[in-house]
Formats: sequence, structure tokens, C-alpha cells
Amino acid sequence: MKHLLLIAAGEWRYWVRSYLALSGTALFMVLLIVTSLLTGMHSEEQAHEREHHQTEAENTFLAQPDRHPHRMVHYGHYVFRTPAPLALFDPGLDPVIGQSIFLEGHRQNSAMFADSGSSANVGGLSWLTPAMVYQLFGPLLVILLGHGAIVREREAGTLAHLLAQGISGRSLIAGKGLALFCFILLLLVPLLFSSLFALSHGEEVFSALSLMGVYLLYLLMWGIMTLFFSSILQKRSTILASLTALWLGLVLVLPSIAVSIAERAVPLAGKIETDLIMQADIRKLGDGHKPNDPAFKQFRLNILKQYKVEKIEDLPVNFRGLVAMNAEKNLTDVLNDYAYARMKREVEQAQRLSDYGWLSPQLAIANASRAISGTDLEHYHRFLREAEKLRFDFVQGLNNSHAEKLTYQDDMNRNRDDASGLKARVDATSWEVLNVFEFQPASAADRLNNASQAILMLIIWFAFLLGALLWSGRRIQP
Repeated sequence: MKHLLLIAAGEWRYWVRSYLALSGTALFMVLLIVTSLLTGMHSEEQAHEREHHQTEAENTFLAQPDRHPHRMVHYGHYVFRTPAPLALFDPGLDPVIGQSIFLEGHRQNSAMFADSGSSANVGGLSWLTPAMVYQLFGPLLVILLGHGAIVREREAGTLAHLLAQGISGRSLIAGKGLALFCFILLLLVPLLFSSLFALSHGEEVFSALSLMGVYLLYLLMWGIMTLFFSSILQKRSTILASLTALWLGLVLVLPSIAVSIAERAVPLAGKIETDLIMQADIRKLGDGHKPNDPAFKQFRLNILKQYKVEKIEDLPVNFRGLVAMNAEKNLTDVLNDYAYARMKREVEQAQRLSDYGWLSPQLAIANASRAISGTDLEHYHRFLREAEKLRFDFVQGLNNSHAEKLTYQDDMNRNRDDASGLKARVDATSWEVLNVFEFQPASAADRLNNASQAILMLIIWFAFLLGALLWSGRRIQP
């Protein structure tokens, strides 16, 4: 153990004397601090805007005067999604998928207000987050410091002396690896502070620890790869060139190719194409604004039979409101079928892309990071489903007021004159059907489960490279 500590201490002394190592580390830390501050300020600004607009939207909706209930169905309401606390470190898909949905009757709207203009706010570097700094530049810094760990001893002529003293190749690698391990722990200090900040904003401890664990595994994997190349190749220039080429391929080139392949393998239908097909199915349902539409003939007969009356005028409820409720339910079923089909297709495409994590550890760490941070596709889809449930509930609540608080005769005569229009209104207390919307990220256990495949990929990468490094330790020669 004493030999390992001496070897590790010697490596640290060399790094301290190396201006290149110090400048690289300083640049990495500055980049992390800057991106963390920019992401934090942007997140705080967004949080204030969300809170303001959500409160304003709710107050505006509830402050509407007495109206015909169907007018409020079309008036609509906004809901906003609150990101998980760890989104400060890894915003994931949040900047491109939108934070708000406008809820209204008879349709499902897409999320909107993505940060399309944020690049101008941060000098065109809005894509550069703390997570991206770790994923892209963390391996480069590990390569910079560790590429000469073993070969430098060979070039300096000290390798033969160390081996002659009884220090085995594996012991030498272990000592160098201990130094690199300590350096990687140092690199994770900014992530530790980000995790502590997230914990202070309600994040679960298990999620923060999991996030730190996967990034530790990712950087250790690159450290082991660097030591392996340093032990089997003879020149530092060759090692550095090989590792840099490998970094380019695994971190930049292969992920870009994988995205293109996944998009071609699982294409998504365009919105216009989908809407045209969907509208054809919707037209078969009938128009809920027209109770005499032939599509509601059987529904009319069923209602008359249920209430044991001969005419809709004799119903104790407003038939137009019942038609609105029935039409909205049937329409929502169709809309959900198309929405879930698209979600399924998006999941298939994302899964196809994540499978390439077996070839690119950058894809694996990116997927694991987003899943643990609560900024992945699964959370976006859950936001859409929860928002849709709120939309359906509040629309049906208004349709229920239409059926129970407004007579059929008054409803039919609402456009006759001003007095009739006033009679075809319901009290503003009916707008209280709107429930408070508060999106919560999944539990830490569920998020870790979503990241399990990506974590397994990183573990397999780590185990394979560790085996290769142990094998190379037996072959070290002066």
C-alpha cells in the first residue's frame, strides 16, 4: 500500500508542475462554473415567470363573469410544467419541448414556449450545460492528465528501475490509477454543489447520489481507458493521438450518426399528415355543437329511454349539454389514440437511439443523466398525459354545468334577444371546476429504474475496460 501511495503522490507532483495540466483543469472548472451560473440564473428566471403566468392564468379564468358555459370551454386555460430540481444541472429535453400547454375544448394542443431564443441570451452557448461539460470535456481532461502515466516512466528510463525494485506492472497501474481516481473525485466537486443546491430545493437524496455515481462511473471508465493505452503503446504522441481520435469517435461522431440512423429507422409522421388523417376520424363522430347531428340519433334515443320521456324538451337536464359531454368524451378517445400512438413511436425512436449506448458511452451517460434528473422523454410524456386529464376534467365539468344549470329551452333561445342571452348564462362559481395543476417529477426509485439500461451499459463498459487494463498490467516491460 505504501508503494501505491508513493506512486500516486509522484504523479500528483508531476501534474502540479505541468502548466498544461493546471491550465486544462482551470479551464474545465471555469467552464463548469460559468455554465452552472448561466443555467441557474435562467432556471430562476423561468421559475418566476412560470409562477407569475400560472397564477395570472388561474385568476383570469376564475374571474370571468357569468357566461354561457360552452364559451368557457373555448376560453381555455394555460398550465405550466415545473422542472425537477436536478434540471439545474442537466436540463435534458426541457429547453426544446416547451413548458406550457393551452387547454381548451375539442382539441389537444402541443407543449409550447420552448427556449428557442435562449441562445441569444447566453452568447449562442445555450446548449452548453454543466452536464454537457462533464460528458464532452471531462473525458478530454482525463486523457490530458493520464495519457503519459505509464509511458512516461518508460521514456524516462525509470520503468526498469521500478520493476527491478519488485513493483509489478499491476501495482504501478494501481498507483497511477489511484492518482487519477483522486483527480476525478476533484472534478466531481462542482456536481456535488449542484446536487446540494437541488437537495435544498426538494430533490431526493437518492437521486442526487445516483447522478453523482453515474458520472463517477463515466469518468472512471475514461480514466481506465487512458491508462490502458498508456500501458500498451510506446510513445506519448501516439497515445494522445489515439485517445483523441477515440474521443472524437465515441463522443462526437458516433452519437450524431446514431441520431440519424434512429430517425430513419423509426420515422415520425408530420403534424399536417397526422392531422389530416385524424380529422377524417373526427368527422365520423358528429359535431357536438349540433344536437340534431345524425351521429347522435342513437344517443338521443338512449337518453329518452333512460329518463322515460318522449321529447327532449321534457328531460330534467339540458340535452345540448349531454350531447356536449358525450361528444367531448368520444372526441377525447380519438385524440388520445393518436397522441398515445405518437408517444409510442417517440419512445421507440428514443429506445433505438439509446441502444447505441453499447457503442458510445456518451449516449449511455446522457440517457442516464436525463432519466435521473427528471428531464427525459418519459417525464415529458407524463406531463402531456396529466395536462390532458386536467383538460378533459375541466371541460366535462363545464359541460356538466351546461346540462344541469341551463334549461334546454333557454339554451335554444339564447340568440333571440339580449334578455334571452342573459338567461342562457350560468353563475361564475361554475368556473371553479378548474383544478390546481402541479407537475411533480417521478420518485427517485422510478427515475433510477428508467436509467437502469443506460447504467448497465456504463457498468459493462467499465468492466470490459478494467479487464483489459488488468491484462495489460501483466505485459508491462521496460
